Amino acid sequence: MNDYEVWQQKIAMCEAEIGKGIIGQKEIVRQVMLAMLTGGNVLLEGMPGLGKTKLVSTVSRVFQLSFKRIQFTPDLMPSDVTGTNIIVKGENGNDFRFNPGPIFANLVLADEINRATPKTQSALLEAMQEHTVTVGTDSYLLQEPFLVLATQNPIENEGTYPLPEAQLDRFMFKILVNFPTKEELKGIIGLTEGTGEPEIQAVMDGSELLTVRELVSTIPIADAVMEYILNIVIATHGENRYIREGASPRAAQAIVRAARARAFMEGRWNVSFEDVAAVAYPALRHRLIVSFDAVSDSVSCDSIISKILADCRQTVER
Repeated sequence: MNDYEVWQQKIAMCEAEIGKGIIGQKEIVRQVMLAMLTGGNVLLEGMPGLGKTKLVSTVSRVFQLSFKRIQFTPDLMPSDVTGTNIIVKGENGNDFRFNPGPIFANLVLADEINRATPKTQSALLEAMQEHTVTVGTDSYLLQEPFLVLATQNPIENEGTYPLPEAQLDRFMFKILVNFPTKEELKGIIGLTEGTGEPEIQAVMDGSELLTVRELVSTIPIADAVMEYILNIVIATHGENRYIREGASPRAAQAIVRAARARAFMEGRWNVSFEDVAAVAYPALRHRLIVSFDAVSDSVSCDSIISKILADCRQTVER
């Protein structure tokens, strides 16, 4: 068994271990795993009580990563996220010392991110993109691996501050957490109201995760598949009455990275058209700005993406 197969097995074990603590939502777990393998930030959107916080904390335990949760509220200040300089009395007088905030963790859960003011939301931007935090004139490196997983509620929009497009673009994926089926709901009740929760085992650590990321980034992509990816992103800027603004170049980068990770998790050393189609939805749905026609015709963003995927696939196969 070569190193590639060994790492594939360990990642499969991680996915199975996370699934022990999360009833159903297999596709959600898979998409979060893809983000872990590529270092991409994730925006989780769903109704309250669907296990979004539970999912993130379970991931941190399986990968042995430090975990911090930040509850975003209207009165949360940027310094509450990044940390601040405090005055410390010493023998030679007073001095400033940096007191790190909760952003200094491997896995940061920004809970209900759209409830904080834009100024506080922007405190995450540098960390998400550059993996650094600047306070005053000093910059601090964040420990790798570092990911932000943010949640937002699709209802109760009164008193919220919608994330601007530039900030949404920093998220690799937007994952929709749907309400469970009847059987899954029964399993959730059995898990939470039973004798005890299953014991979650640690499978990997942060350094091993970084090693797997390097391996995943070397998976080749055939010219035809790369052409498919480029055509998808360019098609979002074509004439489409349902799209007001198309996806950014970060969308193409996200699809490439995520498609490689999916191929790895599927046990292949090449990226297929199916890998691209599977990751296109979470990579694009928050990067497309739909038009009024789409809203009035009740056309969802995912249905727009489906049409683009089908058209681009036909073009590549001709």
